[in-house]
Amino acid sequence: MTNVTAVRAQIRAYRRGNIRPRTWSDRYTLLVGLAVAVAVLSQPVMSVLGALAGQADPARVVPGLVLLGLALAGALAAARAVGPVAVSAADAAWLLLSPLPRRAVLSRTGAILLAVALAAGAVLGLGLLGLLGAEGSIVVSVAVATVLGVSATAGGGVLTVLAQADPAWERWWIPLAVALAVLVALAAVFVPVAGGAGTAVAAALLVRRAWTALASMPAAAVLTASTRAGHVATATVGLDPGVLTWIAEENHWRTRVLRSRPWPKLPAPLALAWYDWRRLARRPLRMALLAGSVALPALAVAARGDTDLTPVLLLAGALAAAVAGTAGARRDGEDPTLARLLGVGQGALLAARGLLPAFLAAVWLAAALMTLDSSVSTIALAPLAAPAIAAGALRMARRRPVDHSMPIIDTPGGAIPTGPLIWAFTGIDIALLGCAPLLLAFSLPAGAAGGLPAVQAVMGAGTFALYTWRAARRAPVS
Repeated sequence: MTNVTAVRAQIRAYRRGNIRPRTWSDRYTLLVGLAVAVAVLSQPVMSVLGALAGQADPARVVPGLVLLGLALAGALAAARAVGPVAVSAADAAWLLLSPLPRRAVLSRTGAILLAVALAAGAVLGLGLLGLLGAEGSIVVSVAVATVLGVSATAGGGVLTVLAQADPAWERWWIPLAVALAVLVALAAVFVPVAGGAGTAVAAALLVRRAWTALASMPAAAVLTASTRAGHVATATVGLDPGVLTWIAEENHWRTRVLRSRPWPKLPAPLALAWYDWRRLARRPLRMALLAGSVALPALAVAARGDTDLTPVLLLAGALAAAVAGTAGARRDGEDPTLARLLGVGQGALLAARGLLPAFLAAVWLAAALMTLDSSVSTIALAPLAAPAIAAGALRMARRRPVDHSMPIIDTPGGAIPTGPLIWAFTGIDIALLGCAPLLLAFSLPAGAAGGLPAVQAVMGAGTFALYTWRAARRAPVS
């Protein structure tokens, strides 16, 4: 059977013409570049390691481990959503469906995934070392923490590969990944050296199992993952994250069979918005994630040991919760035909669409403030700030693609494109303006809130009313 390496070399030769063989000067340039990189990075790395040495604060260990576990879980979930085993468009079109050995075709992708897992594991290991501290030799502590981190990321990545290769693993990979993260955390706290050795052996066995599974990887799964990875690459290169939302919606509805349902007996604006509520109720996993995320600000404050970022975390979390209920507004922005057929004005439709984001923002913000042991007056500001957050979420859902024709600002830190910057802050600006009294409450001493609830009520309702009025004025004439 033809060697995959020879096939790839022939493709490269055909595409580029005669390729000059690598000479000693090329290898010399590569070695010199590596030496320069090591010389430049050695001092910052040693300074970071020196800062990590010493005793750790026991009060920050558990919240920090939980945050690291959540970050690892999010990375694994994103990897599983994309594939993770994917190939380029050319390999998917020519090599994947050819008689060549499947493992040889996918070996390059496997090597890339392993390298990414090793790099992420090193970062995770430094995070573990910063939480637990370095007792004794700094070299031994760094080595043990790195082994634990690499074992966690490599083992979790292997589980995502096995879930893609075999449907029998699909239902078990999440519990197994959680169990692996828990074992790594326990080993890091109680038996670091022995635990590092045990997790390294387990991760090596899982990597060997994944290497075996590449030989029987279904072509359909790889093609689907390659399509998703291509969409992500297109959105990344084009600096347009909004494309990912559109692609996710299209992929979701393409596999659904729509059934006829009676129209709800509600006014036309509320009837259009009612489907947002039904859509969210049919996704219990999303609801569970929203409910569990209310503890993230408290965990972050406990892990950092200060409350400087508390307002930012609260506003970001409330905005994320509100955005979860704006799918209908996003669809109306792309195609307002249904609203026009029903004779619903843009202002009335946005007001109805904003009820669900406001409800989600109010509940999430109040629950997050309770976990932070905030005062009663501060918690009372949550429902008053919800309309402003809903307005920001609606604006984020209805924003246009990134405008790359906007000018680039030269700064001492480098050039900043204003198009992606304005796109990223669209919606956040309204939420910041409307929630100014709530944010101000965190900088005031206890009991000094005074008339902030009344000001927040006016600011929240006024921001939402002004946004819906302006959106109705700018709506295209049907």
